Amino acid sequence: MSTSARPKVAIIGAGPGGLASSLLLAKSGVDVTVFERSKAVGGRNKVFERDGYKFDLGPTFFHYPEVIEDIFKAIGMDAHEELKLNKLDMNYRLIFGQGGQLDCTSDLAEMTERIRTLSGDSNAEAFKRYVEDNSNKLNKSKACLQEPWYGPTDLLSKRAFRVASVLRPQRSVAGDLMKLFDDDRLMLAMSFQTKYLGMSPFNCPSLFTMLAFLEYEYGIFHPMGGLGSVSERMASIARDLGVTFRMEEEVEKVIMDGKTIKGVTTKEGDFLADRVIMNADFANGMTQLFPDKSRKKWNNKKLDKKKYSCSTFMLYLGVNKTFDDLPHHQIYASANYESNLEDIENHHRITWDDPSVYVQNACVTDPDLAPEGCSTIYALVPVSHIHDNINWEDEKDAYRDRIIDQIEAKLGFENIREHIQTELVITPEDWGDHCYRGAVFNLAHGLDQMLWRRPKNQFDEIANLYLVGGGTHPGSGLPVIYESARISSKLLLDSLGVIPDWNGVDTWFESRKRSKQGRNALKQKRKENLPGTPTSA
Repeated sequence: MSTSARPKVAIIGAGPGGLASSLLLAKSGVDVTVFERSKAVGGRNKVFERDGYKFDLGPTFFHYPEVIEDIFKAIGMDAHEELKLNKLDMNYRLIFGQGGQLDCTSDLAEMTERIRTLSGDSNAEAFKRYVEDNSNKLNKSKACLQEPWYGPTDLLSKRAFRVASVLRPQRSVAGDLMKLFDDDRLMLAMSFQTKYLGMSPFNCPSLFTMLAFLEYEYGIFHPMGGLGSVSERMASIARDLGVTFRMEEEVEKVIMDGKTIKGVTTKEGDFLADRVIMNADFANGMTQLFPDKSRKKWNNKKLDKKKYSCSTFMLYLGVNKTFDDLPHHQIYASANYESNLEDIENHHRITWDDPSVYVQNACVTDPDLAPEGCSTIYALVPVSHIHDNINWEDEKDAYRDRIIDQIEAKLGFENIREHIQTELVITPEDWGDHCYRGAVFNLAHGLDQMLWRRPKNQFDEIANLYLVGGGTHPGSGLPVIYESARISSKLLLDSLGVIPDWNGVDTWFESRKRSKQGRNALKQKRKENLPGTPTSA
């Protein structure tokens, strides 16, 4: 494809979804320009340094690598090699406020025996059924999560009928698991992962019991250098493929012709593009960049009424000692777990009595993240998104002390407060600069906000606009965000009449018809019999 013939795509935001899209599009012969308002790529998936200590700002779990493996295969690379993925022997340690602990592993035979020791034979056998059930659930639902949804008529498709047999829409994740396990602690072990979606397992659809299964099936990985190093490496590869990054250049508005997007405007002026991908937080992007009148289904009033995920209260602690006897990941599940979740989702209040908390002790795996003999400690507490009930400016200092008490007493970080050299606290109010209402997992994932009821990958209210990230299908969580980029990239390329060579990785969907442009391009490519050459209609 000649330079003059190459279609232009502008990507708003260099988060994980924008980066994955840039790789796939550049490999396909598209001229890609990424606009990022900050100095560093990654959005919330970045590493930051404070007084010699390096921290992941956002996600710390890297799991279900299949999607990123396929994306890297498509561009002719090995994800594990390029991203320095180190599989952990122990996925995480779960400590139960009700008593006991469980060291979770992807060695299923060993995991079964650990459950047997904790909860007896019946629950060990139930775990085997859980694995079998969720393997079946994943196989039957995968196509639903890897393809776009356009409307309720899609429920009549083969892929929908396949997943219908395992969906159990009348049950929540917790309800489904309680049919299997008679120990509440096992229900928690297989359900806390709904927090990756920002939801309570008592409200989250039962489909997502498979989130824990993905961890047991594929394991948990630590990218050396921190999870944010994945974003840095992806950006480096994208540049090598010809992607232009315009850093510290925020998109101030979009260029519209009626209901068609034509480009973006920054402090440097207008940039015209054939297609635009939005990787910004969905609600923030819509309300800040697009005229309200251009969005009937997703106007400001309707966005305000949508259900949003929880937020997080964060502690980043640089500590002048090591904790070599403690695991990389630990989760403490409150003895009052359900009421803890009620505080977050329904009452919008802070849990002071025995809050649940997750702690990452990354230096036990990756000591270069801190000065010699020191540790970076990352603590995350699920809390309500921004709500009038909570004034974080008044509460954050006392809550910081409460969480440090919890870390010391419940998770084995004895006297940690005496060794803190540097620290940063982030509240939902701070996250509000990045995401609507500080809802770090975006729109909630109830059945009323999934599939075609979620903002579509090929946005249906504004022509030539594509979405990636947690606010579109399939949803939130890093592997799922990468999947959104793959879906949207396929749709965008098809609309341009580009049939790419992705080294054997599928470039289209099992149950979807291509657009007219895509069909014509496919016919032309077959006619010319030139495999691997991008074809522009």
